[in-house]
Amino acid sequence: MNTSEKHRNQTDIEDNQIWTPEGRFANATELQILLDNYQGGEQICLKVGPNLKFRRIDQYMSTRFNCFSRTLVQRLIRSGEILVNAEPVKISHRLNQDDIIQITLPPPVDQEVVPEDIPVDILYEDDDIIVVNKMPWMVVHPARCYKSGTLVNALAYHCKTLSSGSEKMRPGIVHRLDKNTTGCIIVAKNDDAQYNLAQQFKNRSTKKKYLAVVHGTPELDSDMIKNMIGPHPTVREKFAVRSEEGKKAITVYKVLERFNGYAYVEIDIHTGRTHQIRVHMSHLGYPIVADRIYGGKVVYPWQIKNELPSPQDILINRQALHAGWLEINHPRTGERMSFEAPLYQDMASLLDMLRTYR
Repeated sequence: MNTSEKHRNQTDIEDNQIWTPEGRFANATELQILLDNYQGGEQICLKVGPNLKFRRIDQYMSTRFNCFSRTLVQRLIRSGEILVNAEPVKISHRLNQDDIIQITLPPPVDQEVVPEDIPVDILYEDDDIIVVNKMPWMVVHPARCYKSGTLVNALAYHCKTLSSGSEKMRPGIVHRLDKNTTGCIIVAKNDDAQYNLAQQFKNRSTKKKYLAVVHGTPELDSDMIKNMIGPHPTVREKFAVRSEEGKKAITVYKVLERFNGYAYVEIDIHTGRTHQIRVHMSHLGYPIVADRIYGGKVVYPWQIKNELPSPQDILINRQALHAGWLEINHPRTGERMSFEAPLYQDMASLLDMLRTYR
């Protein structure tokens, strides 16, 4: 790209949008994928918007690229790898609205997965696969903000081998669950199993069913939701129903139990979009209990009992969503296998109280 073309692209950037090495705007998901997989040397440009919380260049860049430490950002400024309006600046440089910042990404830090003695709830294990009932609050694999305490760290300690995975920090991983979603997850212990399982998930020959407690009581006993899902237009880390910019997403729910103000539902997804279940149920007006990002609220015992407010512990402090059932073909034998994960105590206690008082 010549100088005039680069200048034209930069000056056309809208507030808070980011120009990628391909010369186009990146949404939050695309940017995160780039930052998770960059090799070093890629250039990214962004235009400073009007809502400047931090005007110092090092503070601003540390918040926009929080996978990099502030020390690293300062080093990049000193070495001229971060420019403002095509000019090198000092660490103390103060930004203004409409400034164009260009960053040349540094080489990623070479990391290894550190085995950690963390308990895991194993549902099944053989020489090829291990199936785990993932506990709440556990991230599946190491990432920019989670270097330890992940399921991969735990399995690296428990298993003699894991497959090489799709990326270095994701050995064995063929599918994922959100941090606060519990339930069935299968991990490959060798590369043949990894490839076979990945193809099954790609071809959607696997079957997964989720269980959730939602606010409200759906009118229909079951329904199919077909809404396009894409990145939220204004809030990073969120997704939303986007009729024009989203990707096809299909969710089927069935009401298992009805309560006064709540429902226990079984959910089957025909596509695998990020946050799909949470977005679709919220869009219908039945957000998952305690899913604060998508409109769910935490619940206290006094609320379920219709009592006066009093100091009590929250019944469940994460989204009431559980991957209850998984079905796959065994990657070596081809045998059809199904695995069921029991509910964790927080979600089970919520249901017990709803059955008693609602």
